[in-house]
Amino acid sequence: MEQLGLEGMPARLFSCTPSRLTTWLDCPRRYRFTYLDRPAPAKGPGWAHNSVGAAAHLALARWWDLPLPRRTPSAARGLLHDAWSTDGFSDGGQADRWKGYTGDMVARYVEEVDPEHEPRGIERTVAFKTATLAVSGRIDRVDDRGHELVVVDYKTGRSVLSEDDARGSLALALYALGVRRTFRGGCTVVELHHLPTGTVHRWEHSEESLQRHVGRAEAIAAEISAATDYPARPSTLCGWCDFVRVCPTGMAASGGPHKPWAGLAEELAPLDDEAA
Repeated sequence: MEQLGLEGMPARLFSCTPSRLTTWLDCPRRYRFTYLDRPAPAKGPGWAHNSVGAAAHLALARWWDLPLPRRTPSAARGLLHDAWSTDGFSDGGQADRWKGYTGDMVARYVEEVDPEHEPRGIERTVAFKTATLAVSGRIDRVDDRGHELVVVDYKTGRSVLSEDDARGSLALALYALGVRRTFRGGCTVVELHHLPTGTVHRWEHSEESLQRHVGRAEAIAAEISAATDYPARPSTLCGWCDFVRVCPTGMAASGGPHKPWAGLAEELAPLDDEAA
């Protein structure tokens, strides 16, 4: 008997997160190591700057779980200390200095936050579909500003940010579309909240700019789906890759992995009111 065909059946959607798409853009080989190879190659040691970011994010998420009278800067600092990890630091002294600094940074940030203004979502997973994609992602915070929903993304790195970072972020644009679908409300505004400087970088998307980001995401997904090879994309950034130790091309390009604490600033910048 002839096997019945499946003509007319819809194509399977490509399931992805924004980080999956950007990993491909950074390096197809790292994409393979991260998402395809099982078991995945062993990673190097944890990064100290990731420990800083993870603790700050967790403290800010847990702060909203506190009863309203306890939502204070000192409570945020205590939550940061509770969430702290020493992974990646050169020694206990460096870890302690950064714990104190990051605790102060988180405490200063919540001084500017209205504790009574409950976000619509904290560490919330959102999702949406296009003709070819099934996109999902986890958002740090979704604010309800009365007439609009706003995507809020915390940043703790030392890189200086600008409005262009918010405008050009594929992840933030896709998150905005996910917020629309998940919360059934309008969302065009995305914000990067840079904790070290206390600055907020805001961008309001148009429908056209959101659709340009969707088209970009679909093009990346199509490239991934068609791939039969996963070459390394060597550069000096290879020293920051978790898998550089198992990638000869990356080792040659970078001279080897960076120290786990190399992503931290050598000097702790003052957290003064002028930066807020």
